[in-house]
Amino acid sequence: MNRQQATLQRIADRRERRDRRRSLTPRALFEAVFRGPHSGRRLLALAAAVAVPAMAAPGDWRALDFDTAVEAEAAAMPFETPGESFPGSAFFYLEDLPQLALDHDAGPPPPIETGAHSDAEPARTDTLAGPAARAFLGSGTGIDKARALQCMTLALYYESANEPTEGQRAVAQVILNRVAHPSYPNSVCGVVFQGSERKTGCQFSFTCDGSLNRKPAKASWDRARGVAAASLAGYVYAPIGLATHYHATYVLPYWASSLTNVGTIGLHTFYKWRGVAGRSDAFAARYAGREPVAAPHPRSYTDPAGSAPDPVVLAQAYEAARMKAVAASAAYAPPPPPVYAAPVQARGGDRLYAAENLPQTGTVKAEYANSGRWIAQPGATPAADVNAR
Repeated sequence: MNRQQATLQRIADRRERRDRRRSLTPRALFEAVFRGPHSGRRLLALAAAVAVPAMAAPGDWRALDFDTAVEAEAAAMPFETPGESFPGSAFFYLEDLPQLALDHDAGPPPPIETGAHSDAEPARTDTLAGPAARAFLGSGTGIDKARALQCMTLALYYESANEPTEGQRAVAQVILNRVAHPSYPNSVCGVVFQGSERKTGCQFSFTCDGSLNRKPAKASWDRARGVAAASLAGYVYAPIGLATHYHATYVLPYWASSLTNVGTIGLHTFYKWRGVAGRSDAFAARYAGREPVAAPHPRSYTDPAGSAPDPVVLAQAYEAARMKAVAASAAYAPPPPPVYAAPVQARGGDRLYAAENLPQTGTVKAEYANSGRWIAQPGATPAADVNAR
């Protein structure tokens, strides 16, 4: 056998041993390494192979070489480059996800509108809701608070059990807006069960149409109760503003055209009054803090307020009362000044208490005239220093 044949034979033997090792099971490989001949030298070689990379300098580490693939070195990202890094630079350099167009002729799809915006951007004005209501401030005894929570939960469940949470919050805000308006009772249960003594014409249909005979589902009841508790704790649902009315989207009441629509949430569309009845200062009625029983009124009940369910009639009644109050205030004459004792009259009488001798405002004392000038005009010599010289 010549030298070339011997070299080829050694290569073939190495390949055969390599293939044999690859075909060994883990247990057979353990037996071959640790229990075969020369196991001590194999063990030392294995320990050296493990220890040498661990003790080598990081700069000497090398990636493993593979016969079938070559690992390409990844280029450094901009925020990993010295001199181009700063806090948060990783987010600065990241690009948006590519928007893949399913239809090349239609172009890329529009970006997703999340509703988020910077505080530096102007607020959106494409809403008719107007200003938001004030937070509800509860009062009364524990029984009153329990009744208010029960009435609010009943309204949210039977009026909007299948609505999204936002829809239930909107219904709760309508109830609280009515509590704050003098055209309605000034209690939660009073608003919810207003008109329930009638066969028809109740303010909330579930209070007079037999819906209360249905037993609530626990999961839906618990969700409505959570929304009710939040609203009575001061949560304000601003998107509907000062809305006091709503109806299902599949009906159209006769009064809808007389009110301003402020938006639709779920299957309910919401309205607010026009004119002075719908202004913010109209919602100033004080919460009574006394809640009636959380149940419909008996048929023999007579509404002490005598309010009609028609929202237009309520608005007209409020405007008439408002005009009467304005006329009464215009006719008001201030009382004459009090009569003072002779010594006080000699010193000026009522003029002493008319705040006519207050210190003059709008001028700056001389010692403070140059305050801050060195900031506004760097390098300038304050006038006070010049005068001192």
